[in-house]
Amino acid sequence: MIDTDVMQDASEIVHYDNPDIPLYIRTGILSDYPDMKALCHWHEDIELIYITEGEMNYHINGRSILMKEGDCIIVNSKQLHYGYSHFRHECKFICILFHPGLLNANPNIYKNYVTPFIENKNIEYFYYTECSENYHQVQELIKRILFLKKENGDAYELEAVSALYLLWRILFRQHRSILENENVYDISDLALQKKMVSYIYAHYQETLTLDEIAASGNISRSKCCIIFKRYLQQSPIDFANRYRLEVSRYLLANTQSSIAQIAVSCGFNHLSYFSRIFLREYGCTPTEYRKSTVK
Repeated sequence: MIDTDVMQDASEIVHYDNPDIPLYIRTGILSDYPDMKALCHWHEDIELIYITEGEMNYHINGRSILMKEGDCIIVNSKQLHYGYSHFRHECKFICILFHPGLLNANPNIYKNYVTPFIENKNIEYFYYTECSENYHQVQELIKRILFLKKENGDAYELEAVSALYLLWRILFRQHRSILENENVYDISDLALQKKMVSYIYAHYQETLTLDEIAASGNISRSKCCIIFKRYLQQSPIDFANRYRLEVSRYLLANTQSSIAQIAVSCGFNHLSYFSRIFLREYGCTPTEYRKSTVK
């Protein structure tokens, strides 16, 4: 199983291949994630996803994209996103994350070509299908970066970064017109969503109410529900419970705490309720899950 490590502000802790080089390259399958779904999160890194087999729903700032085999998506820095299985179908994919600072070899290049994109409110992602302009170049560069990682040749990161520069040049030339309309998109609701998600991650051990979640964003209960529905397709309480279940699943597999202790530590006051929604979410009881993790 793969866990998405998130901090209390909902930002992901990205475990780079080399701690000194902000670059993460791997292949993945959705069945490695609990319930075939990653946690909602954001990070400063640019994220590249290329579907090699199957389908994946990719959710970004309230928009859901059904990615099919061969599709690529490039997600801008600091976007709220997650991927999940489409009708529980398996999906294999390439995932590459890199910090924008990796393209900062020259301050003027970074200022002129990188900063205008990562700070632009209009640019959430770029989506490429086989019919898209520059699709084949983008696809080949992503596959090339993965190949370099697998070969693990001496200083392969140098060539990987050069491929990222080529990719960025394609993005800049193809989409530079977007930069002219920087102030069109209003992100106030997205900022509120991040704030409320952060509040849930920080207070999941407590008895959270809709009023408290709404108050963390200084908005009404109805507005809170509208924002969660728009960006996450679920209610605030459902979102909070799913995060609690993720934490409980980790504790079941990695600690000796009793199931009752874990339930309370994750904000569930009643063991029967915890067991019921755990079964509904994962298809097994907490006891059965714990037994399945024993090696």
